[in-house]
Amino acid sequence: MLDKGMAFIDGAYVEPSNAKISIFDLGFTKSDVVYDVTSVWKGLFFRIDDHIERFLASCEGVGMRCPYGPGEIRRILGNCVHRGDVADNAYVEVALTRGAYKSYIDDFTPDLRDTHVNFIAFAIPYVWIAPPEAQATGIDIIIAKTRRIPDESVDARFKNFHWGDLTRARIEATDAGAHNAVLCTPDGYLAEGPGFNIFFVKDGVLHTPKRNMLEGITRRTVGDLAGEIDASVVTGDYLPEALLEADEAFACSTAGGIMPVVKVDDRIISNGKPGELSAALRRLYWRKREAGWLGVPIADLIAES
Repeated sequence: MLDKGMAFIDGAYVEPSNAKISIFDLGFTKSDVVYDVTSVWKGLFFRIDDHIERFLASCEGVGMRCPYGPGEIRRILGNCVHRGDVADNAYVEVALTRGAYKSYIDDFTPDLRDTHVNFIAFAIPYVWIAPPEAQATGIDIIIAKTRRIPDESVDARFKNFHWGDLTRARIEATDAGAHNAVLCTPDGYLAEGPGFNIFFVKDGVLHTPKRNMLEGITRRTVGDLAGEIDASVVTGDYLPEALLEADEAFACSTAGGIMPVVKVDDRIISNGKPGELSAALRRLYWRKREAGWLGVPIADLIAES
């Protein structure tokens, strides 16, 4: 994966294999990082301004000041894709770490309000949570025993590197022979998966959790697409049984789009094949992206340089 792409770190563009941070950076020692991920398909960034807006909201939400504004971030991301020769299809990430300490309150106590924040961006070939061939037949997931970190501790609305719970859930899924896992809130309601939101369909209505999860851009996109095919979306608190008893289900993410689910734990969903509504949304998503829907050409971002 590192043979193509480009990173931006310490104010300079470097090959991905040379993109490194200090072991004293709080992003490394404390997982004190916020980030966002957008994508490029056929030379077009998808909803780039929505992703940048959410990224800057995450920075503000955790008390870090990004050294670049929206226009500068657009330019940097465009250059990462262009210089990295991944303009056809790319996975593009932007991150801000707390960085290293600048000052101390006293001889022993560092001032976390005063640090050298570290802005990082990179573009690499597109990454799939579930490859297209698996999506075509439907993926299988489990409901993880690991619970999601509560919002009261780490607010999931601010996309962050506190992935201990998500990583353990992925290991659970691998051990169970499943593609992936969905986690529940501390009080037992459906939340999200590692890098994706979850939807299920019951009686023709789309349902998705409303809390303790990242408010995904692809999740928002599903709402837009549902309106085009006269389907309604409801958010709420749902116990795992609602997913197990659903007519169909799918996961959605920047890294993969809309991914039909055909099995949850030992329960077969939608007769073991992608549901009609899930498949229709997946086709519509990629057809519209191929046609340039909500896309910004890389050339436009480069021209802003």
